[in-house]
Amino acid sequence: MSVAETIREKLTARFAPTRLAVIDESHRHAGHAGARPEGETHFAVTITSAAFAGLNRVARQRLVYDVLKQELASRVHALSLTTLAPGEDRS
Repeated sequence: MSVAETIREKLTARFAPTRLAVIDESHRHAGHAGARPEGETHFAVTITSAAFAGLNRVARQRLVYDVLKQELASRVHALSLTTLAPGEDRS
């Protein structure tokens, strides 16, 4: 299973998102620290979930980091997050 698929599965299981986009941006970081030729090191995630309602940005991101701690400790070098509650969704 790819890293992107693992991220998608874990976030879906934990947050039941109404919107989830996992974008591998590794190609944009070739030659940078943490980049590997095979990719799957740099990701941008946009997630909308009721689990984020009433939480500030930092609290939301901590929840996501906790779910993905294994990936962040191994294959994922950088993770850009947009965490939204329903009604905050940006298209």
